Amino acid sequence: MTGVLLALEGIAGAGKSTMRDRLLEGARYDGVPLAHVGQFSWLSLEATRTVIELRAGRPARTAEQALRAMRRDLELHARHNLIPALRLGAVIADRLTLSTACLLALVHDLPVADCVRELAEVPAARADLTVLLTTPLELCHGRISDRATRRRFGEDAQTASRLAELFDLAVTVWTDTTGLPVLRHSCATQPDLAWLVAECRARLMRSAATTMRI
Repeated sequence: MTGVLLALEGIAGAGKSTMRDRLLEGARYDGVPLAHVGQFSWLSLEATRTVIELRAGRPARTAEQALRAMRRDLELHARHNLIPALRLGAVIADRLTLSTACLLALVHDLPVADCVRELAEVPAARADLTVLLTTPLELCHGRISDRATRRRFGEDAQTASRLAELFDLAVTVWTDTTGLPVLRHSCATQPDLAWLVAECRARLMRSAATTMRI
């Protein structure tokens, strides 16, 4: 792998999609190769079924089966999507390992630390930099309320609050387990967004310059 893998994490409405779009636009302007990938591979039937149930908030199988299926999906995602894309440049993921860990912990009442450690065993899916958007819950809820799409599991205020707590625990375990950095910052205002984009953009530029020297 040559490019940097950047993961954007946080609850719905935190600003991940807006930040992703700004980074993609900036990369095009800078001439930096930057690909975008989703959270899942969708390459395993068992994992796909598990994803569907998790996203609906339904524990349709045992916690052990669900965790095993999601690790398998992450392994496939790394092999068939992340690694090939990283050979061409940087990759940005709008949700990745930590979102999956928190969803597993929430739906199956698992310790989030166990989920993080299990998924961190897939080295090719370890983000070089994880950005956790800690935007206030009230603002996130307001942004979601303005959307025309139907509300999904995890977007109600109570569940979003629990997810925010899980993310806070997850990033600590992630850093302790992998030694990789996590940038925690709110994306509540335009200055917040500008600062976050500038920080990540600088990282992408440094990675592109290193790759060119190699």
